[in-house]
Amino acid sequence: MSSNSKLASTETVIDISGASKSFRSYKKPSDRLRQIFLPNRSTDSDVFHALKNVSLSVSRGETVGIVGRNGSGKSTLLQLICGTVGQTAGEIQVNGRIAALLELGAGFNPEFTGRENVHLNAAILGMSQREITDRFESIERFAEIGEFIDRPVKTYSSGMYIRLAFATAINADPELLIIDEALAVGDEAFQRKCFARLEEIQEAGGTILFVSHSAGSVLSLCNRAILLDEGEKLADGQPKFVVNQYQRLLNASPDNRNQIREDIRNTSADTMVEERDELDEGVEVDDPRGERKKGLEHYDPNLISKSRVEYESRGAKITDIRLENTTGEQVNTLEIGQDYIYRYRVLFFDDFENVSFGMMVKTTDGINISGATTSLRPDLFLPTASNGQSIEVTFKFRCELMPATYFANAGVLTIMDGEEVYLHRILEGMMFKVAFEKNLVATGIFNLQTEDPEIQLI
Repeated sequence: MSSNSKLASTETVIDISGASKSFRSYKKPSDRLRQIFLPNRSTDSDVFHALKNVSLSVSRGETVGIVGRNGSGKSTLLQLICGTVGQTAGEIQVNGRIAALLELGAGFNPEFTGRENVHLNAAILGMSQREITDRFESIERFAEIGEFIDRPVKTYSSGMYIRLAFATAINADPELLIIDEALAVGDEAFQRKCFARLEEIQEAGGTILFVSHSAGSVLSLCNRAILLDEGEKLADGQPKFVVNQYQRLLNASPDNRNQIREDIRNTSADTMVEERDELDEGVEVDDPRGERKKGLEHYDPNLISKSRVEYESRGAKITDIRLENTTGEQVNTLEIGQDYIYRYRVLFFDDFENVSFGMMVKTTDGINISGATTSLRPDLFLPTASNGQSIEVTFKFRCELMPATYFANAGVLTIMDGEEVYLHRILEGMMFKVAFEKNLVATGIFNLQTEDPEIQLI
């Protein structure tokens, strides 16, 4: 669960049962007219099933991220919830005031000024004229578009559209806020400002439905995630589990995609044990001088990743992922400030050129912290890899992570048709900890090696 999210209540805000949505496409305009006036006669049209028998419920206070490939039905689902389109089948019930950012400029009249559009859009969201007047200054201040507030919206950039739309939506005090990839348009400073406001809404117990292609945003913002693909709900559960399955599906070859879809559908998020931070204070070890001392660095055989996800192999296989200290001993409980080696092996089943390797360290919430990849340095490419060849890959690093539990990925890539392609990848292939140390003053994820603070009277 995101550290920013409050626990959800048992009150249901969205209840969807067997929702489906189909669209017809016609080969010529006369077929569309014939369908309107003679609905019982067949026409030369194709039916596209955008959403297929989707059921889900969202409780008050939840922040739910929806992920999926382009065309998976994400935007259609949000439109059904907002009521901008009607479902072909099934039932949808929504309780509470909705504020939605579905697409760029939705709800805005391009001929009106920003000020006029705020009044129009806020009224559509259910705000009274008094509420709009009282909150207009806050809306204008948040949007930060200056004198453009009194210019026609058709003169706005895409970023200005989103600034004003988001500022209006969040000031409507929505019980349900729906966002469809809209925040990807703004600059970094505005995105951070928006996420800070979303965190305030979460703390106040608001409900948020959030569509994004950014795995990091879903992991950091949401306490639940849903994976849609080809109009079907494949997974629903912990964000880390769902995002890992989504990335696995994204990297599936067309020949294996249906099998991976079935695997995901049959893998319940409830079976994934949530690994929690349990700080290790070390174990007693022998000192070479015959004395006993506290040894923070060691290997714990019970420290095993239960959230490991493998991509399909495309001619290579990663094995034997491990961490070692500088003397070659395998460890998975590390000590701050010490040097370590992250190591794995790759066996090739085909011939490849320009092969690269990578690793990534993640938090228990699935947030990428730091990693390395040889794909950024052409001089570090493996020029050729042959069928049957085995390669050992090592990444040396100094542990400056704060005491907590972490995971590590491993990947091997090549370039096909000008794009990087994973030959094999393992998400959260190993789990490790950084041991607790007394007298630390650092906080967060990284140890910046700050000295003891100096406090002086002046």
